[in-house]
Parts: sequence; C-alpha cells; structure tokens
Amino acid sequence: MTIHTADAATAADAPQAAAGAIASPPPARRRRRRHRVQGQWWVPWAFLAPALLLFLIFRYIPMFQAVGMSVENVRPYLGNEFVGFKNYETILTDAVFRDATINTLVLALGQTAGCLILGFLLALLLEGQTRKLSFIRSAAFLPVVVPMAVVAELWRIMYHPSPDGFLNSIIGIMGIAPSEYINSPDSAMWSIMLMGIWRGGPYDMMIILAGLAGIDRGLYEAATVDGANRWQRIVHVTLPGLRPVFTILFILAAIRGFRVFTEVYLMTNGGPNGATEVVMTLLYKLGLEQQKLGVGSAGAVLLFLATLVLTLTVQLLLRKKKDA
Repeated sequence: MTIHTADAATAADAPQAAAGAIASPPPARRRRRRHRVQGQWWVPWAFLAPALLLFLIFRYIPMFQAVGMSVENVRPYLGNEFVGFKNYETILTDAVFRDATINTLVLALGQTAGCLILGFLLALLLEGQTRKLSFIRSAAFLPVVVPMAVVAELWRIMYHPSPDGFLNSIIGIMGIAPSEYINSPDSAMWSIMLMGIWRGGPYDMMIILAGLAGIDRGLYEAATVDGANRWQRIVHVTLPGLRPVFTILFILAAIRGFRVFTEVYLMTNGGPNGATEVVMTLLYKLGLEQQKLGVGSAGAVLLFLATLVLTLTVQLLLRKKKDA
C-alpha cells in the first residue's frame, strides 16, 4: 500500500516537473538573453547624443578655441599670429578692466547677499503645505521664469528718471525727491543690483524651502521645550540646518554674479561713464565691437579661472570643516 502511494505521488509530480522543465529556458539561452540585454548599453548614449553634440559644438569647442585665441593676435582672413602672454599683460594692465572687475565684484557680492536674505525671509514666510501658500509661492517664483531681456526692459521703464516715472511717482507720495536711477553714476549700480535681487531672491527661496523640509521637526520641539523663542529657534536650529543649502546657493550666485551681462547690457550698456561696466560687457565690446578678439579671449580665460578658483576654495573650506 505504501509503495502504491509513493508511485502515485511520483506520477502526480511528473507533469509539474515536465512543465517546469519546459517553462525555464536552458542555461545557454539564459546567458544569451542576459548578454543581449547587457549589450544595449549604447541606448542611453543614443538618447544623450543630440544634447552632447550641441554642447560640444556650441560650448566646449568654442572654449578651447578661446584658450588658443588668448595667446594669439587674431587677424580674420589674414591668419592668426602667436604673441604668447601679451594679451594677458594688456588686459591685466588696463585700468578699464580693473574698474570693470571691481564693479563685477561689487555687483556679485551685493546680489548674492541680497538674494540669500530675501530668499530666506520669503521661505520663512511661505513655509507650509496649504493651498494658498502654494499659489503664493508660484506667484513669487514668476520673476525667475521670465526672460532676463523682458525683466531688464520692464525695470528700465520703471526707472524712468522723470518725476512722473513709475518708481518716482511712488516715492513722491512718501515725500522723497525723484531719483535718476540708471541715468546717474551714483545710483546706476545699485539700481541694477536691486533688479537682480528682485529676480534672484525667489530662486533662492525655492531651494531654501526644500532645505527647510529636511530639518528634523524634533529639534524645534526640543528647543521650544527648553524655552527658546522664535528668533532663537531660527538662529540655533534653522540656520545651522540650512548651512549646506546656503553654501550651494552662494556658489551658484557668485558664478551668476561674475557672469552678469544681459541686464547690464540692456539697461545701461556699461554706462553712465563706465559706472556699471562689468567684465562681461567689457569683453563683449573688446571682442565684437573693437575686434580685439585675442585680448577679449584672454579676459574670458581669466574670468573662467577666477570662477574655478572660487568654487574650489569653497569646496576645500567645506571639506576641512567636515573633517574637523
């Protein structure tokens, strides 16, 4: 009886084993299939190829060409002439380039600090998950998505120096005398800086909001239990928690400040009397207006090196703090 039961069980399992043998492919077929899947490594690169090609043609090749032109006397249709570091010497000893560098540093530092402060205050005011706050955050972020050319033209109209200009009409209600804004050497730089802060602050706000969401809420509760008020919670909990975010924003804003061009070119073109001349507008004039492509390329290489040194310095300082 036991023997017949075992035979029956074996007979019952036989179809399942046969089905399993049919369902599972042999090892050789599995290896070929795995090899075929792994052989499709080129598919992501095929999708990236158009963008990489555009970057290569319009970014990387011109960058290498600019480095080569910086040590040459560029003569279109006549052939370039190698001059070594003469172009670097010319631009480093130029008083206009030094003034443009100072203006660039002032504008970059002012816009960086202003955007961080404005973005932080907006993030504290608009932090939350309600639908109304989402709408207000979207409305506050609109200046970032508007093209810089449109923003510059809008602010240029608002800065009209006549007493009936838009901003002069507003400050006139408060009894303040009309200002010339971008038409005066004393206020032109600050006017451009104010416009840059207005446009860049909401961008910093969105990144700071993401950083605020990553701070442990238990720290706020512990600080409240210890008797800390709102200001003390901001100083001892919020600001330390946002230190990595501030570092990233500082690097991005500094790079953006060094490369400022569109708003200055459209609003003042470096004037009046060179009060708002920055490095990028000066290089544009040297290269495309005065046809000094070698000297302009040397200035562009120096600007790239300054940006690279700034980024690496900040990264090294952060690494030292982490190691300490």
